[in-house]
Amino acid sequence: MTDANVVREPDPSLVTITHVTYGLHALGLAIGALGAASVVGTFLFGWPSIIAVIINYVKRGDARGTWLESHFSWQISTFWIAMALACGIFLTGLLLAIVLIGFAIWAVGFFVLGCWAIYRIASGWLRLKDRRAIG
Repeated sequence: MTDANVVREPDPSLVTITHVTYGLHALGLAIGALGAASVVGTFLFGWPSIIAVIINYVKRGDARGTWLESHFSWQISTFWIAMALACGIFLTGLLLAIVLIGFAIWAVGFFVLGCWAIYRIASGWLRLKDRRAIG
């Protein structure tokens, strides 16, 4: 979303909500990085990110016409792209597990996907801090 698409300034409470959703996504990633689960697993199936995505869907209509609209789209697309890629990595690894290379595909694939999710959430949150749209 470019600045030309910004029709109005967002309500300050919506900026706070956007910080909260980034925080929930970051919490989900941190739980995976510091806990027994995987980064991607807790990002996709942990309660913090699921709550964040629900909030994103509920509040994205309020963000329409503001610079926050791109942040809501960014978070939603990050979640669903990660879900699709995780399914692809899982299925590819499963098909190749019989020749043992599947285990490496899982390890490397989920590690790279976790790094990608961390990058997306961190870069989006930094742009939000600077009150800038994404894109």
